[in-house]
Amino acid sequence: MAYWLMKSEPEECSIDDVVRAPSQTVPWIGVRGWQARNFMRNDMRIGDGVLFYHSSCAVPGIYGLAEVASEPYPDETQFDPASPYYDEKSKHDKPRWYLVDVKLVRKTRVMPLAEMRNTPSIASMQVLRRGNRLSITPVTPEEWDELLRLLGTE
Repeated sequence: MAYWLMKSEPEECSIDDVVRAPSQTVPWIGVRGWQARNFMRNDMRIGDGVLFYHSSCAVPGIYGLAEVASEPYPDETQFDPASPYYDEKSKHDKPRWYLVDVKLVRKTRVMPLAEMRNTPSIASMQVLRRGNRLSITPVTPEEWDELLRLLGTE
């Protein structure tokens, strides 16, 4: 099993949107970074753990736990000219962008980015590295276990 931190802007898809979604599961649409796409397409497996992270908001940070709920499949928004995620170079027979479905495990207390930055036991997390802009980052098993402890969900 692998672990991931997946960022979502709350106005795009918040933790509360996932709570209200059918089966509390959403497709992780709109990823247009190659490395994040590769993580979803090549590395994620059903059951992998996910830290649900809100970004580009008043209080960025971890808002819940989720899990990968599907094998990767083409992101249909790449084919829709009306979508902000449309990619004219992408073709149905050769898609460029993939996604996975993400299922809520539970909401947690909010762990703000500021708290994360001030917690030495998780200082090595990729999301905390200077200049990191990836929307999906791997989380080590040690970081995952420590975050579960810090979130009070062990």
